[in-house]
Amino acid sequence: MVHSRRARRLALQGLCCLDVQGVKVKDLVHAFLDDTRESPSATAAAHALIDAAWDDRDACDVLLVKHARHWELSRLAMVDRNILRLATYELRTAAAPLKVVITEALKLAQEFSSAESPRFINGVLDAVAREISRDTGDAGDTKNAPEATE
Repeated sequence: MVHSRRARRLALQGLCCLDVQGVKVKDLVHAFLDDTRESPSATAAAHALIDAAWDDRDACDVLLVKHARHWELSRLAMVDRNILRLATYELRTAAAPLKVVITEALKLAQEFSSAESPRFINGVLDAVAREISRDTGDAGDTKNAPEATE
């Protein structure tokens, strides 16, 4: 399933809420999505992304810990951690083409995080994508992953 940028933006916001307050606010997060002015298709995609990425976060975190060298996930900025989780979920499930997933993650980082975040996120996701491609036998083109831009 290919997700729009708007769905990813909403999903990131929802994941950040869940990251801070836990699963007990999941119904509130979904109510927030229903109250947005986004299209029904973007909202539906965001609902699905939040649920799937949140449920897959342990598997995603294993990959992220491995490739975010010298960084503990708990010490990463909350926004960066959840951008990485969302993108890693999409990479693991091949929900969208590799370049699309990484490009969208970088755009989220540019919009919601610090000036240094896109470069860090690009490096981590490139390593994650390489491992996933190697493990699945997919020769995904990670050498031409987009560079972080400011």
